[in-house]
Amino acid sequence: MGDDYVISEIEKHHIQFLLEQNKRADGRILSEFRKIAIETNYVQKAEGSAVVSIGDTQIIAGIKATLGSPFPDTPDSGVITTSAELSPLASPYFESGPPAEDAIELARVTDRAIRESHAIDLSKLCIVPGKLVWILFIDMYVLNDDGNLFDAATLASMAALATTKIPKVKIISEEPLETEILEEELEPLKIDHYTVAVTTYKIGEYNIFDPNLKEDQISDARITFGFDEQDRIVSMQKGKLGIYTPEEVKTQVRECLNVSKSLRKELMKAISK
Repeated sequence: MGDDYVISEIEKHHIQFLLEQNKRADGRILSEFRKIAIETNYVQKAEGSAVVSIGDTQIIAGIKATLGSPFPDTPDSGVITTSAELSPLASPYFESGPPAEDAIELARVTDRAIRESHAIDLSKLCIVPGKLVWILFIDMYVLNDDGNLFDAATLASMAALATTKIPKVKIISEEPLETEILEEELEPLKIDHYTVAVTTYKIGEYNIFDPNLKEDQISDARITFGFDEQDRIVSMQKGKLGIYTPEEVKTQVRECLNVSKSLRKELMKAISK
């Protein structure tokens, strides 16, 4: 398969050798995260934004709010739509063009954690039932990929949402519908639940948190759990081809729940500044 494959195998065996000694190449233990940094209000023209760094992994999330029509089956609810862009500048493994499968998965896992936790009451985004609602676009851009994108993406999205401000809308006439956006009268977006995602990665018989890129690439499987502040599991997504036994899943849920508390602490600290 060529030199890259041989080097990959050597690195994989070295990583596995270290795991057997409860060590990692950068000196961390298996459950240890790299340094987390969260900066809010990063993009001035967005309604809300945040950039999150976990080690050398960096993701920026921006919130754009526009008025539009609700879905026919939810006439009194606003809309959230989530997208992710994996720029070739962020990793040699990313390619330009339409969203790749990895980008779609990253957006869906992030969206599910936020949506299923009911972090935002979508009914509060309704202006005129059946006619006019706020549509929130969560746009994520991976600035640098050094592993563990899922946890970083949810942190960035929640920090951006928690600092989002939306202008008031004045209804001038309902028939025909005529409104005015009061750009100077901004209201903070109400957050009902502060969701975080925690991903556990399986390499052989070992499970680790917050992998760097090489650990991420050689992992056999991963599970991402979404938790709200009441310690409820709000979402779950398995990735890659490896398998987990039911007992392994139970163990990983407990460990991920413990980790979620420290991630939420970082989130709350950042949005309270």
